[in-house]
Amino acid sequence: MERLYIVTGANGHLGTALLKLLDKNNSKVRALILQNDIIHEKYSKNIEFYYGDVTVKDTLNSIFSNIEMYETVVIHCAGIVSIASKFDTNVFNVNVNGTKNIADLALENKVKRFIYISSVHAFEELKKGKTIKEVKRFNPDKVVGLYAKTKAIASNYVLDKVNEGLDAIIIHPSGIFGPYDYGKSHSSQFLIDYANGDLKVSLNGGYDFVDVRDVAKGVLSAVDKGKKGECYILSNDFFKVNDLMNLIASFTNKKPIRYIFPMWIAKLTAPFSEIYYKSKKQPPLFTTYSLYTLTSNAKFSHKKATKTLNYAPRKMVDTLKDTIIFMKSIGKIKKNLVFTK
Repeated sequence: MERLYIVTGANGHLGTALLKLLDKNNSKVRALILQNDIIHEKYSKNIEFYYGDVTVKDTLNSIFSNIEMYETVVIHCAGIVSIASKFDTNVFNVNVNGTKNIADLALENKVKRFIYISSVHAFEELKKGKTIKEVKRFNPDKVVGLYAKTKAIASNYVLDKVNEGLDAIIIHPSGIFGPYDYGKSHSSQFLIDYANGDLKVSLNGGYDFVDVRDVAKGVLSAVDKGKKGECYILSNDFFKVNDLMNLIASFTNKKPIRYIFPMWIAKLTAPFSEIYYKSKKQPPLFTTYSLYTLTSNAKFSHKKATKTLNYAPRKMVDTLKDTIIFMKSIGKIKKNLVFTK
């Protein structure tokens, strides 16, 4: 039986990386995007685009129509990554209610496998030095921030559907870097601002960052190698913010950042930063929540994914090089940035 992939959030960062990989593999794909989305990449006829909104169930009927003849795999990528400090109804609706709609339809249509893209933020933070690993259940009351809570709630819902018969797997990527980001993600904006000379200082904090292409490979590996009802962390390693800048400086004409902004001052000015970036219609780099994240325990283990899914993240310097090249190619980084290596 021919396999069909249904990919939601297909125009997002991870969604685009998945479509490129699936297209390379000559896979048949139905890609869900919003009505006004612009399709930036060129794909073969194997990739068919459907318009719909995960928060409005009636708009999803067409993408699930006539799938009985296929071995159908649903990869639910649609979601909003938010580092905002205030509650956002749209974030909750997309991340929670949207996931419920897609999971319900997957169960109703008896799909072969359902892959939900959650986040490492869904896990309860452990004390510094403790390694965070996969769990069987999530507690939204013990995670910080709206984004983390929505991912914890949605992950529990998917696990509940497993008990009802849905063959589902949950993927938890760490912070994502990499090419193919046509939107305004916080991680990409950070690289753009530094490469363009708009970021003059660094912060004494960091997080675990992973290449979007490695996450995409891990997701597709989970389709065939993952175990029903299991969670898999797709992380890489911990990187300080300043180390990321220094890596970029090592292969470009950018000068390393010398001044590291004290975290206590950053936390005081974070509310004003949100207002400033909102006025520029750009995602804020530093908010109260993002600063909390940069000082939290980001020691994640991807041993389970490595063992079961043959997951192997690449070196961060290669990710940064490819990301800078991509961002420069689409005009988000100025031409005066020169590669020295």
